[in-house]
Amino acid sequence: MDTTRFEVVSSKSCPFAQRTRMAFLEKDLAFSVTEISLEDKPDWFLAISPYSKVPLLRDGDAVIYESAVIAEYLEEVWPEPPLMPADPVTRAKMRIWVDFANVRFIPHVYRLMMAQENAAQERQENLLRTALNRMEVHLASGDAGQFWIGDRLTYADLAFYPHLERFCAVEHYRGFNIPDECPRVKDWLAMMSERPSARKVARGAETLIRNWVKYARGGGDGATARDMRDV
Repeated sequence: MDTTRFEVVSSKSCPFAQRTRMAFLEKDLAFSVTEISLEDKPDWFLAISPYSKVPLLRDGDAVIYESAVIAEYLEEVWPEPPLMPADPVTRAKMRIWVDFANVRFIPHVYRLMMAQENAAQERQENLLRTALNRMEVHLASGDAGQFWIGDRLTYADLAFYPHLERFCAVEHYRGFNIPDECPRVKDWLAMMSERPSARKVARGAETLIRNWVKYARGGGDGATARDMRDV
């Protein structure tokens, strides 16, 4: 197919953009990538991105943004191979976990990284540990299989993976990692890290740690940091 149909506007440091790139790779779907600097966003990008965030997908004249919305769009315009369950109930369960990742897990990763006071860090550690324990219970349940939802990869796996991959930075700066009481989460992360889509977009621990230093030092004034900041 024409490789110029799908253009992903991305940044190598963005875990949400990593979701989108992995979705394309899992679908074996050709796409071009336009990398931008999140510290110096070009005017043409700001003109088409209302939230001033990546990823952003251009499909002809269509402009789609927000990683979960892009995943839904891809599923509709290019359904094979699927990244979402066909059964409505199972698909709803997948969407619930994507929402959990976005609302009840990922914000605490950022807030722990951005917290400068010990009390604030402890609070975010407790909230993050609660989220991880809930994830562990799910992965040990009958609703999970090899992957987050059954024995076939879905977008739920891609929703969680990039931020769990970045726990090397969380441990480096805050001394917090996936607790020992979450072995299923650890096993799932190890399994996901070996997938070709993950290996293709992997940045390495040193790069991930370097990319997140701005959060650890209390900086980060971009759109995502503002959204995630604990106020």
